[in-house]
Amino acid sequence: MTASTGINGSSTLSTTGTTLAPSTSATGSAGALGENDFLQLMMDQLQNQDPLSPDDPTQYLSELAQFSSLQQQNSIATSAASQATQSTTSSALSLLGHTVSYQDSTGVIQTGTVSKVDFSSTGPTLTVGTTGGIGMSSITEAS
Repeated sequence: MTASTGINGSSTLSTTGTTLAPSTSATGSAGALGENDFLQLMMDQLQNQDPLSPDDPTQYLSELAQFSSLQQQNSIATSAASQATQSTTSSALSLLGHTVSYQDSTGVIQTGTVSKVDFSSTGPTLTVGTTGGIGMSSITEAS
């Protein structure tokens, strides 16, 4: 197996007769080899190995186990991030109609009633009284 750099700077892996370029696959990210790419590469290595000096089959099983473990860790990380986002969203919604204290952009503590919750890619923001765009991290007290 050899590795080389492609025209656009991406790496490619090749075995005798097979070249795999990174693509969007089971991992869902461009530029990374996915599960199908890994299995195809492993099968090509097995089919094209030198019969006079075969590779150790336990090495392939070890690589497959490591790959599966990495996929599970990525899945857990994605799930944890999703759960954290849902928790923040739930916390923001629970403040609707409640009086909160928050630190404004000048560092002064302000108090008011949460009248609106907005959602964006950066997370929920509150409107307290007539002041909007207050992040959850600015809230110092809620009652």
